[in-house]
Amino acid sequence: MQVSRRLIGAATALAFAAIGPSAQAQTKWDLPAAYPAGNFHSVNLQQFADEVDKASGGKLKITVHAGASLFKAPEIKRAVQGAQAQIGEILLVNFQNEWQVYGADGLPFLADSYDKANKLWQAQKPLLDKKLGEQGMTVLYAVPWPPQGIYAKKPIDSAADLKGVKWRAYSPATSRIAELVGAQPVTVQAAEFAQALATGVVESTMTSGATGVDSKLYEHLKYYYDTQAWLPKNAVIVNKAAFNALDKATRDAVLKAAADAEVRGWNASQRVNTETLDKLKANGMQVLPPPPQLKADLARIGETMLKEWTDKAGAEGKQLTDAFRK
Repeated sequence: MQVSRRLIGAATALAFAAIGPSAQAQTKWDLPAAYPAGNFHSVNLQQFADEVDKASGGKLKITVHAGASLFKAPEIKRAVQGAQAQIGEILLVNFQNEWQVYGADGLPFLADSYDKANKLWQAQKPLLDKKLGEQGMTVLYAVPWPPQGIYAKKPIDSAADLKGVKWRAYSPATSRIAELVGAQPVTVQAAEFAQALATGVVESTMTSGATGVDSKLYEHLKYYYDTQAWLPKNAVIVNKAAFNALDKATRDAVLKAAADAEVRGWNASQRVNTETLDKLKANGMQVLPPPPQLKADLARIGETMLKEWTDKAGAEGKQLTDAFRK
C-alpha cells in the first residue's frame, strides 16, 4: 500500500511537471481601445495580438477591448500607467493639456500629408520615449488617422460660416479651432459621436473620413470639406513593468509584432482614406475641396495655433519642430 501511494504521488508530480510550465508561463494582458471593432486601428490591434500569441507560442495572450468597452478614451493612458491594463491604445492629441508634445500632430497644416506625418513621428518619438519612460511606460508603435476635414450640415464658404455652430471637439486642438472660428466646442468622444448628432448636441466637426463612416455621419451631415488639415496618431503604449516581466523571447515577439503593425497600419490608413471618402459619397454626402476663403482662413488659424503651441511647448517644442523641418 505504501509503495502504491508513492507511485501515485510520483505519477501526479510528473503530470503536473508536464502541464505546469505551459499553464504557469501563460500571461494575459488587456488592451483597451476607444474605437469600434471594425475600425482599421482596431483590426490592426487584433492582428497585432494574434501575431504576439502565435510568435510567443501562446505564452502571451492579449485581449483587445474595442469601442471603449473597458475604459473610455481619456482614461486609457492612466489605466496603463497604473497597471489596470497592461497595454492600451491612445489618441496622442487627447493628452496635449498634460504635455504639449502629445498635441504636435494635431496642429493644423504642420504635417498635412502621410510623408510629413511620418517625418513628424520620427521627430516626436524620441521625446515620447523619454516622457513615457519617466511615467513607467513605453510606446510600441503609432498609426495615423487619415487626414482631417470639416463635416457640416450646410455649405461652408469661409470660417465665418461656422460662427455659433455646435462643434464636436475631441482634443484641445479641436476645441481651440472652434474658439478661433467662433463655434461652440462640445467635447464628445468617438463612442458617443453618433448619439450626439442624433440628439442635436453637435452639428459639425473636424475629423477623418474613417470616423465619418464609423459614426455614419452621412445620416446627419451632408457636406465634407477635404481640408487635409492634420493626421493625428493613435499610439499603442505598454506598462514597462509588465513588459519587463516577460521573458526575452516574448519581449522580442511583442517588439517584432509592433514593428509590423506600424508598417501595416500606415498602409491601411492610406487605403482607408480613399475607401471611406468613396463610402461617404456613395451614401449621399458631398465631398468637396475647401473653398479658397475657407482654406485661407484655416491657414491663418494654423499659424496662430502653431505660435501658441510653440510658446507653451518651450525647448522641447523647438527641438521637435527643428527636427521636423530639417
